Amino acid sequence: MERVGASENVVGSMIRRWRVAHGLSQMELAEAAGVSTRHLSFLETGRAQPSREMLRALGAALDAPLRERNAAVLAAGFAPEHSETPLDAPRMAEFREALVLLLRQQEPFGAVVFDRRWDVVMVNGAYARFVAMLSGQALTPYAVLPPPRLNGLVQILDPKGMRPHIANWTAVARAVIDRARAEMAADRDDGRRMLRATLLALPDVAAMWGEPPAPAGAALVVPVELRVGDQVARLLTTIATLGTAQDVTLQELRIETFHPADAATADLARQLASLGG
Repeated sequence: MERVGASENVVGSMIRRWRVAHGLSQMELAEAAGVSTRHLSFLETGRAQPSREMLRALGAALDAPLRERNAAVLAAGFAPEHSETPLDAPRMAEFREALVLLLRQQEPFGAVVFDRRWDVVMVNGAYARFVAMLSGQALTPYAVLPPPRLNGLVQILDPKGMRPHIANWTAVARAVIDRARAEMAADRDDGRRMLRATLLALPDVAAMWGEPPAPAGAALVVPVELRVGDQVARLLTTIATLGTAQDVTLQELRIETFHPADAATADLARQLASLGG
């Protein structure tokens, strides 16, 4: 197959970065991908050029994100294999309907859809109510939100966002920063690098970013404790992704749902839902 402008050893560097990130030796990856260790070594050092089929096998063996797989095949001179379709495109209609169903099922408790940069893409009514009450920003439930979008990390870490309303902000910020730092490690995405710079410019964030991650098992779960008037809502969160997605946009979506950690929080959420605000 004809290539479209192969580059030097970008591909080899990417393969090695994937392998090291997974803690695999060349022998272990070669066995998983069905290739000789010698050939894999040649690919990583640039002494051999990978075929599309080889990149497909390595990407599958490493369970590499679709965006990374596209970047690798592009660097090797091939056209990308996986589409990246805007969520509001007509062909995404059935997936939007599925997301709306997931968001509605979470009512009267909050749910939000983030993209890979933690931008808020869709919300349910409960999430929109809490954001409106605590930060005064209006979000339209069950619709793909237009840019510029709220950023979930900025909202948590910025004193002008939700931060003043989070009673246990230090614990929540540490947990969020640990996760974000791990996801951004060796990141090649310009948008996420810009987001990192924005976050580090916020008060107290740079110091926390430089601290070592919290010890494993230090806390079973870090609840989010939101001040709502004279009450504190204690929320647990879960994050889900869409399984077997073959489109970059869909694979990178994350659905975060909020669950009451106590009966008082559940009652408060139901009261707000009944008031419609």
